Amino acid sequence: MEEKTNAFLVQERISVLMKKFAVPCIISLLVAALYNIVDQIFIANASYLGSYGNAANNVVFPLTVIALSIAVMIGDGCCAFVSISLGAGEKENAHKSIGCAIVLCILASLIITVLYFVFQDEILALFGGRVNEETFANAREYFTWITAGIPFYMFGQMMNPVIRSDGSPRFAMISIMAGAVFNIIFDPICIFVLKWGMMGAAVATIAGQILTAALAVWYLFHMKAIKLGKGSIGIFGGLIKKFIPLGVTSFLSQISVVASMAAINNMIVKYSALDGIFSQTEYAQIPMAVVGIVMKFFQIVISVSVGLAAGCIPIVGYNIGAKRMDRALELFKKLLAAEFAVGLVALLIVEIFPRQLIGIFGAANESPYYTEFAIKAFRTYLCLMPLATVNKGTFIYFQSMGKAMQSSVLSMVREILFGVGWAVILPVFWGLDGVLYSMPLSDLLTFGIAAVLIRSIFSKLNKIDQEGKL
Repeated sequence: MEEKTNAFLVQERISVLMKKFAVPCIISLLVAALYNIVDQIFIANASYLGSYGNAANNVVFPLTVIALSIAVMIGDGCCAFVSISLGAGEKENAHKSIGCAIVLCILASLIITVLYFVFQDEILALFGGRVNEETFANAREYFTWITAGIPFYMFGQMMNPVIRSDGSPRFAMISIMAGAVFNIIFDPICIFVLKWGMMGAAVATIAGQILTAALAVWYLFHMKAIKLGKGSIGIFGGLIKKFIPLGVTSFLSQISVVASMAAINNMIVKYSALDGIFSQTEYAQIPMAVVGIVMKFFQIVISVSVGLAAGCIPIVGYNIGAKRMDRALELFKKLLAAEFAVGLVALLIVEIFPRQLIGIFGAANESPYYTEFAIKAFRTYLCLMPLATVNKGTFIYFQSMGKAMQSSVLSMVREILFGVGWAVILPVFWGLDGVLYSMPLSDLLTFGIAAVLIRSIFSKLNKIDQEGKL
């Protein structure tokens, strides 16, 4: 049944498959990113929260990414493994890996929830929450409620790629969109009508996450290509060793955001105190609020980039399992071109319309320093986005081929060595501007390494295709 259901992955045109799988994945990831971004937009435009609430949201954001990183590691790894297994006709591995992924996700989410509640103040301080007392109070209120929704958030995000691997990218998209729409509707009600402040933003978000998780549970009982049975659910060590490495790149691409934001937030706290303007108490939160907003825009762009590549995981995995290297190579070429185009469009937007972008996040309620620093941040921090999107697409494509080692190393170099390293080093020489320079420099150096690996993969796929064997 599985082979008949997914056989179109080696028969349909690559461009058609990319549209069918990538577009729903892009929308799903964009909607997922909007959970936090929508909160920030409404918070920023609430006069009683403003930049203090914005800064608090930036402090909590990487802590939600920690949960997301573990969820996508399990989900994307399972998705890649299921696709390869179905392409190779290994039905039992496919359904058991999904059952195992569900158990792992539930256990991980409960552990994270407990840790967040127990070490709340210490964690917030680690991510720059003590830039001033009002920011810390807002961050604590928001984080308390967001933590309560972690299990629902992680389960919904883990199941999204699993649903795609079953051949239902549209349902995966709908489940995420339903939760986000719910959040968008109730955010203004909770913040502006009920005046619940940071708690209101969090409660609306949790409600949306619960809806997404509920839809994922429903889908488990209505799967198409894979049917779960009594023997599907459990911890299977042999399968974990196979599918978790395939999700390591997704984990690193997300968790590295946490590492870089921790470094960036702490550098902002340190060097704002040395700045002529932002050392003043009433302006101290502005750099953290602004950089958080810029990174949220970048998150939108990266969601498109990752969606393009992650949506192709089932296509790549199935074709490799079916030994169709010619199609895998064609897909890689089309993916790289699409990734560059996404980055280029995003670059034009931030260079031409930075004032309009920051206006969405409550600039009218803030001092001129807020807008001035934001324009500089948008134009500097994001000036090499075309390279950033190509890098992301390359990481994930390697992952979908089962090249976990190459993908993981490249992600580590970009996000940890370069991303954190330059964020710590450059401010020593250029202060707050050094924080802004760290992003483009990291992407430029990473692209040099990615270019070598891209050429290597082209050569290898061509050679294997010619030899007619994997």
